[in-house]
Order: sequence, then structure tokens, then C-alpha cells
Amino acid sequence: MQIIIIYFEMNSLPDSRSALAGLSPSALAPARCPRLSRTVAAGLLAAAAAAAQAQAEEGSRAAQGQLPAMTVRATEAAAAGQEAAPLRPSVAAEQLRLDAVPGASNLVQPQQQARLATLRDALDYQPGIVLQDFFGATDQPRLSIRGSGIQSNPVNRGVVLLQDGLPLNEADGSFIIGTLEPRNAALISVRRGANTLTPSAITLGGELDFQSLTGADGRGMVRAEAGSFGRRALQGALGLEGTQWDGRISVSSDRFDGWRHHSASRRDALHANVGFQGLGGVENRSYLSWTDLEFEIPHVVPKNRVGSDPQSVMGDGSSPQDSLLNVYRRDPRREASQLRLANRTRWGADDLRQELGLYWQNTDDWFKDPTVGTRTDSRTLGAQWRVDGRSSEQLRWHGALAWSRSNMDRRFNAISSANGAELQRFAAYDLRAENLQGQLGADWRLAQGLSLVGQLGWSRQERNAASRLDAGRLDQRWTCATPRVGLNWDVTPRTRLWANLSRSQEAPSYWEIVTAAAAPNNPNATQSALARLKLQRATTLEVGGQGRLGEGERATAWQVAVYRSHLADELMSVTDASGLALGTTNYAGGTRHQGIEAGLSGTFALPLGALDWRGSWTYSDFRFKRGVYAGNRIAGVPRNLINAELLWRVATPSGVWRVGPNVRYQPGSNPIDHANTPGATQNGYALLGFALQWSQGQWRAWLQADNLTDRRYASTFAIRNQATAAQPGYLPGLGRSASVGVDYRF
Repeated sequence: MQIIIIYFEMNSLPDSRSALAGLSPSALAPARCPRLSRTVAAGLLAAAAAAAQAQAEEGSRAAQGQLPAMTVRATEAAAAGQEAAPLRPSVAAEQLRLDAVPGASNLVQPQQQARLATLRDALDYQPGIVLQDFFGATDQPRLSIRGSGIQSNPVNRGVVLLQDGLPLNEADGSFIIGTLEPRNAALISVRRGANTLTPSAITLGGELDFQSLTGADGRGMVRAEAGSFGRRALQGALGLEGTQWDGRISVSSDRFDGWRHHSASRRDALHANVGFQGLGGVENRSYLSWTDLEFEIPHVVPKNRVGSDPQSVMGDGSSPQDSLLNVYRRDPRREASQLRLANRTRWGADDLRQELGLYWQNTDDWFKDPTVGTRTDSRTLGAQWRVDGRSSEQLRWHGALAWSRSNMDRRFNAISSANGAELQRFAAYDLRAENLQGQLGADWRLAQGLSLVGQLGWSRQERNAASRLDAGRLDQRWTCATPRVGLNWDVTPRTRLWANLSRSQEAPSYWEIVTAAAAPNNPNATQSALARLKLQRATTLEVGGQGRLGEGERATAWQVAVYRSHLADELMSVTDASGLALGTTNYAGGTRHQGIEAGLSGTFALPLGALDWRGSWTYSDFRFKRGVYAGNRIAGVPRNLINAELLWRVATPSGVWRVGPNVRYQPGSNPIDHANTPGATQNGYALLGFALQWSQGQWRAWLQADNLTDRRYASTFAIRNQATAAQPGYLPGLGRSASVGVDYRF
């Protein structure tokens, strides 16, 4: 018996043409699909239901020398973003899902990048995503979208991180960004602002979904990297695939001696998943991940040292500040480990499809700043259910529920100024965060190419804290609705425009609710408190579009989004004169976040090879509307951030070569305090880089150099209400560096 399977695959943009796989080029004439909504995905249909009939007919046809009969019917599965195995990441299906969202998004394929040592390697050149490096390794870069979580440290908040569609955040909204492993991601789907797809993502920043590679993505690979300042990394992965199952396991290890003094880091990680496909469209996939992360913290320095001695730390000088905040003696660092288990089950057909996800994670975290050591043991359990239906060709709808709970044990110890040892425990809390969230939405096709999209979210969030050393207790609960309405307009098969109006909200995490501090010059002078805070709420209007100009390889892909958000009770976290956490308040005067997010990419053909180029511009204008800082800029995010890359690509008998420059440009200056004190600014900078890449068959190698001019600059800073340039507050960025790597895929 011979079986022929016909499979149509969509590319990622609205003018995509169907590609035929599974047949030789001579077997079929070229096929073309004029509109996204009519895209055909055809194959071997109803295999389980028709098995008996196929077996009965096979003998008769074999006797006559005929092939078994096969019926191929068109469906709208591709247009709905569905696949034969929905829980396997697919760029085509994910792009179709994002095209149904009336707002800004990014679809990133990290495996196309040569170097994947850090989160920046995966997310550079993406509009709307602001990454500010702390130490340039596997530490804790500051991630912000539309001003979300600008000032949140030692952990981040303001966006929801998803691992295979399920939240990675603790139930209080916090996360340790260093646990992310971009080398294990098949794709990263970013839904900016209120353009989210999961009920738990209701914050200003939106959500980032890291979707794992599976056993269907290749047998395996090995990767080795090495670079300046003791950077070295190894990764090995193995994938297997059967008729109705697949599995993959990946192990990685990173080491970095550090560019600045006292900035070494280490990360070891294991990721595995196994999936099964059953009858009736049922699919199940289980996930396991473990991460062990450790890094030293060189801490902040005064502004003049960024230019004079950027590798130094407090303790390298002879000033009273160096003596008081000596990093070598105080030994600030972070050590965190996380074990996570998750499972997703999906079943049903196009007219009614459901998915249930469960996850559990255990996180042990020790964050030690120069004066206080904070130990947190967290256990998080969550569930997420979603149903998607179709009432007619014009109306699609969905509903979802999410629940999560974290029980945290957090203890605070003073730190010795003599040797960095933990001293007396001055605070300890039992913390419980719980969320119950629902979502209802519909996509109504008003006319050909024009859709009205509406969604209503509801959320109840609890943050309960009780002291174990005294009678202190604070229970807080917030209930809110987060509606959204938007329009999607396919102007042409190559151009889509959108507009949306939405509400978002964010509850404080325990890093904002529980405050603890010790005096730098007196470890016995300690204090802790519980802060009663309000929800941060925002109303956002967004318009934008995306598409392609031209056809074929020379087409230019573009995307632009313009937004304005009015915020009430924005969560403001600031530091004291030494750059140590001081506390969090709700700003009473109202704030405004507005900006432009634009991206371009394309290819320009040359007589020899081609030029591949891409770039992004993220403009952020965040200001206080009223109150004590009325009219001032909100400190934390650069006003302009421009990233661009140009690579000459040429194919030779020895392989495909790519070579060219890149730039990260942050013009002007940005205040480091809300008072916008003259001189207390982060100066602008331009960082020039260079990349050389080679690939041949299953082999790939690369050389990448960063900051070629050895520019001295501050990558980020500690945010204060009011500051001076002489106070420690700046984190010098990584100097001139280079790395090389090679990987082999089998």
C-alpha cells in the first residue's frame, strides 16, 4: 500500500503562498492561495474513523493494481491557527493566531540567531521591547514593555512570562528573569500591552510566551560557545519522534567570570517535554524544567566612574562611600533554583476545542544586597482552562479561566559590613498570593477583511501577609474588570491595520508590599513594614498596522504601533542615597505613557549575494500628569532606543556566509530620578558590533564582537525620587568583547 500525504504550510505574513510538502516538485503544479481566510490545509483526514473502510478497500484495489482511494477536503484549520498537533510550536499557526489580535505583537524565532547566550540575543531588534543589561551575562536584565515594571528589582514584574502557554510568574506577579532559557525556545510570541491571549495577563506590559522545542524539531544538537571575560557555554539536546509521540531533552550550562569586578555568574538548566497524540484530536504534552542560577552583584557606582573606571565597584576607591559600601566585604549576590512541572491537554474539533493546563513550581531564592539578605521559599500551583468555538463562519468566540496560588516563606537577615555574613533575623513573613481570573471574547467578521474583536476579563487577586515574629498582618484583595474592544482590517492581502481601546491593571507583588531595610553603617538598626497599596490601573488607546511592501525575497516587512496609556495609582519603587531599595508607593497625581513602536526588515539583492537588514525604533514618552512631579519625565526607560543590523549573505561552495555590522543606539540623555535633577542623567551612547556567521548542512559557526569602540556608558541605573550624579546609582555597561561558537544539528 502506498500513501500520499498533501500538506499546505502557511508562511508568516498575510501575502504568504501555500507551500506543498511531502511530494516531489514534479508531482504537483504550483499552488497559490489568494487570501488568508481561504487558506487550505489538506492531508490524510479522518484516519481513525476511516481505518476500517480503508482496510476493507485496500485488498480489492491492490488486486486491481490501484492505489487506495483518498478523499482530500479543504478546511479552515490553517486560518484558525490550528494544526495536526496543536501543542507543537509552529511559526505559521502562531502568526495566524497573532493576526487575529487587533494590536501589536512580535513573533521571534530564536533558533535563527547564531548566538543565544542571553535574553538580549533572542529579543534584540524587536520593536516595543526594552531590555537594559545589568551585568551583561546570565543575571537579571530589566525587561519593560510600555513602561511596565520599570523600577522593579530585585525581580521583575509588569509582564506575564509564559512557558508553553502557562504562567511562569509566581502568583504575586513576580518572576526571576534569569531562569529563562532562549536556547530551548522554538519561538517567542510577544503580545504587547492589552493584546494578550491568556486570562492571567492583564498588566500594562502584556505577555511573552516561550514555546519549547519538541522531539519533532530534529533529532538533536550540540552547541559550544566561548568569549571574553571567561564566557563559556555548552548545550546538548536529544529529540525522538514516533508515530503518535515525541520527546526532547535539553541540558545547558553557562559560566561567566565577569567584566566588572565581583560580577561572575553561573547557570545550569534542564528542559524536557514529551507529547502524545490520541484518537479524536486529543493531544497531551508534559513538561519538566529545572534551573540553578547564581551571580555576584557588582552594585552601582557614581556617574564619574562610568567614564573613568567602569570595571570598578564600591570598595576600589578610598572615599567614605567606598568604605561604607565595600562590595568585596559585603558580597552582594543572588542564588536561585527552580523546579517546574507542567501538563497541557487539548481536545475537540474546529467548532469546539478545549485545552486544560496544570503547573507546579518550587522556587528557592536568596537575594543578598549590601545590607539585607532575603530568603524566599515559594511553592506555586496553577490551572488554566480555555475553550474556543465557532458559531458560524462570521463569529468565533472563546472563554477561559485561570487560577493560581503561591505560598511563600520569606525571611530577612541583616548583613555584616565586615565580612558579608548574615547576622540577626529581624523579619519573617508567611505570604499567600491567590488569583482567580476569567475571560470571554468574540471575533465577529463584519465584512470581508473587517473584524470586530471584543473581550472582557475579570480578576480577583489576594495578597495576604502575616509576620511570624510579631502580630503584624495585612490582608489585601482587589477585584476588577479589564475590557477590550478592537478592529482588525485587512486592507489588502499584504496589509493589516488595527485599533483597540483597553483597560489593564496590576496588583503589587510582595517585593512592593513587604519592605525591609538595615542601615549601611549600623546592621542593628533594622526595620520592616507591610505596605497597603492600590491597584495600578491603565486605559490604553492603540492604533497600528503591519504588512509587506513588494513581493518575493525583496519584500520589506513593516510594523508600527502608536499608543497612549493614562495610568492611575502607578506603582513607584525608589531607592535611597546608597542605591538600596527604599519602598513602593502609588503615585497620586496620575501618569501618562505614550510611545511609538516600529520595526522594518527586508533583503536587497546584489550581483553577488544579498543584504539582509532589520531594525527597530522604540520611542517612550512617560510623564507625570499632576502632583509633586507634574510635567516631569518618569525615570527608568530611555526615550529613544534604536537597534539595527546589516548582513551581507553569500552562498559559496564552502557554505553560506553572513557578515556585517550592527548598532544599538540610545540618543540624548535620560533622567535617573523623578525630580529630573540636572546632571543626574544617563548619557546617550551608540554601541557598534560586528557578526560573522557560517553554515553548511548541519554545521553552523559564528563570531560576534560587541562594543567595538569600547564605549564607556551606563547600561541602566537605580531609580530615585531625587538624586545627584555623585551618589552611587549607575551600572556601567559591558566593554569591548567577542565570542565564538559552533553547533551541530543531527
